[in-house]
Amino acid sequence: MDENQKNETKFKAIPVTGSTSYDKSSKNSSGFGKSVLLPFISGVVGCTVVIGTCFGVPSIKNKLIGNQSSSISTTNNNSTQSNGYVQQISLNNYSDTAVYAANKILPSIVGIKIEYTVNATSIFGRGGTSTATASGSGIIISEDGYILTNNHVVSSNSSESSLYYQISEATKVSVTLFNDETEYEAKIVGQDEQTDLAVIKIEKTGLTAAEFADSDDVKVGEFAMAVGNPVNMTSTVTTGIVSAVNRKITDSDGKTYKCIQTDAAINSGNSGGALVNGEGKVIGINTLKLSGTGIEGIGFAIPINSTTDITSQLIQYSKVKRPYIGITGIDLDEATAKKYNLVVGIYVKSVEDFSAAEKGGLKAGDVILEADGKSIKTMDELNEIKNSHQIGDEMKLKINRNGTEKEITLTLGEQP
Repeated sequence: MDENQKNETKFKAIPVTGSTSYDKSSKNSSGFGKSVLLPFISGVVGCTVVIGTCFGVPSIKNKLIGNQSSSISTTNNNSTQSNGYVQQISLNNYSDTAVYAANKILPSIVGIKIEYTVNATSIFGRGGTSTATASGSGIIISEDGYILTNNHVVSSNSSESSLYYQISEATKVSVTLFNDETEYEAKIVGQDEQTDLAVIKIEKTGLTAAEFADSDDVKVGEFAMAVGNPVNMTSTVTTGIVSAVNRKITDSDGKTYKCIQTDAAINSGNSGGALVNGEGKVIGINTLKLSGTGIEGIGFAIPINSTTDITSQLIQYSKVKRPYIGITGIDLDEATAKKYNLVVGIYVKSVEDFSAAEKGGLKAGDVILEADGKSIKTMDELNEIKNSHQIGDEMKLKINRNGTEKEITLTLGEQP
């Protein structure tokens, strides 16, 4: 278990109402005489009183007209209730929100097609080479052609290889723009496996860059729209709400993410596309969905705020520079610690040569108890504290070595 090991349950990767009013019309009478008009008026008034009484009693009203509600046109989009019986509902505002969000974000979403070389080998030693394709989505982040997507969209996954075939890295990446069938060849600028983010670039200017929202302000229940190219259906939008924020999940490769959860439909090919709010601003990058029997409407997006520093580093360095300790460790809970006569914390299984850990005096067999004065029990907790530092920063650890506690100071290096 290395210092990037993750936990948690594993996931498989890849009203507005309107008001209504009832107007009563009345006519003034000037008379035909008492013998004709007065009896007629008396009859009308009597009938009106009876009908009015009946409609005032719910059981009688329901027998007269049933329980079906009528559809009444209204220009008022506020919610009201008339006489406690009829409530008019208009979806105009919801529809307008979706139309606005879609029109704003669609020009900033691209389709991505990837070609791979597959080297196959049979059990008899014979083999061959073929080409495979895959597809995904991306978000334009600059008018001169930089596009943000998921790393798993443009990078072959070693877990997809087997004893009988190997998938190479992408041999060709092409991009299709909104309302443009031209395929633009793209180059991979930078990739980061840990955050599942990548940046690619096409040689074209005048593109519409997406606008980012503050994903820290996202609230449960707010409008959410997923935009991308699922199963090669370009420029597809699906809507829902934000189901949860800061949802910690672990994918099938053991990587842990802190995500925005949504019930907007996310399908194969949506990866790398945008999750946007009601203003058409990006709040996340669609990355994962939970799939299986009896599961529906559980998708996850990487919050956009967490991508900005990664993106800039990928553009500048083609990689992400991270602080590094240089150990592999095992989480020790109370039961495990008691079994091996150790203390609760992180058991240091190995220390890499020339690493910050070795230079700071950390040794295999030590148990890390604290980092920067904070009690820790897992590698995830240690990594979270470490990642709050910059390369070259000092990090203080309290350890237990052979039953004796001591403090050491590490100068964090760069992750190789």
